Amino acid sequence: PDMAHARGILLRCRFELDLYVNFRPVRLIHEKLCPVKNKRPEDVDFVVFRENTEGPYVGAGGFLKKNTPDEVAIQESIHTRKGVERIIRAAFEYARLHDLPRVTMSDKANVLRYGHDLWQRVFEEVGRAYPDIEKEHFYIDALAMEMIRQPEHFHVIVTENMLGDIVTDLGAILQGGLGMAASGNINPEGISLFEPVHGSAPPIAGKNLANPIAAILTAAMMLDHLGMEAEAERIELAVKQAVLENQVTEDLGGTLGTREVGDFIASRL
Repeated sequence: PDMAHARGILLRCRFELDLYVNFRPVRLIHEKLCPVKNKRPEDVDFVVFRENTEGPYVGAGGFLKKNTPDEVAIQESIHTRKGVERIIRAAFEYARLHDLPRVTMSDKANVLRYGHDLWQRVFEEVGRAYPDIEKEHFYIDALAMEMIRQPEHFHVIVTENMLGDIVTDLGAILQGGLGMAASGNINPEGISLFEPVHGSAPPIAGKNLANPIAAILTAAMMLDHLGMEAEAERIELAVKQAVLENQVTEDLGGTLGTREVGDFIASRL
C-alpha cells in the first residue's frame, strides 16, 4: 500500500541504471479490442517516448508541519536540458529510422511555465536537425482528446515522465486494456529493463485471471531489442492468433485463464 516496492525496485532501477527512455508502443491487434468505434489496427499504431528519470517522480520535495491543520506538502518536478534533449532526440531518431513523418511533443507549458518551457525550446532546437520530420505540439489535455478522436494522426509522441505515465494508460485502452500494453525501460548506451505497462495486480494474484499478453509482448520487445527480430515476430504472430481465435482471458471477452492463454500462445510458436 505504501508503494515501497515501486520506489525501492522499479524507480531505483530506472534512476540508477539511467533508463531514460520509457518506450511504450500503442498497437491494436484487432478492431474488436478497441472501445472507440470504427478504429482498425492501421488506425491505432503509434509509440510514446516517455522521459523516465526526471519530472515529479524523482522524489524531490518534503513536508512542513506534517499531520497538523497547517500542513504543507511540496512536490518538485525536475527537468534538465540534458534529460529533455536526449529523450526528444531519441524520439526523432526512432521516427527517422522507421520512416515516420511526424513527432508530436506534449506538455502543459501554458501553466507550467518553467520546466515545460524548457521542453518547448529544446523540442524546437532538436527538431531543426531533422528537417525531413514534421514537428508538432499539443498541450496534454488536447493530446488526450485527439488520441481518442483520431489516433491514426499520431506516429511518435514524446513527453515528460508523469504526463507520459498518464497518456500511455489511455493508449493502453485503445489497444484493448492494460493487459495488452508492453513497455521497455531503455538506456540506448547500456542495460535495459522490460516490463508490461500494468502493475502486479495484487487483488487477482494467484487466481488464474490476469491477462498474460502484455508480459508476453514485452518479452517479444526485449528479443527485438537484443537483435532477435525473427523470434520476436513469431511471438507477436502467436499473440495475434490467440486474439483472432478468442483464446484470451475474460477482460478481452474470452473464457480462458492466465495459464491457458499462455499455453495456447506457446503452442503456436
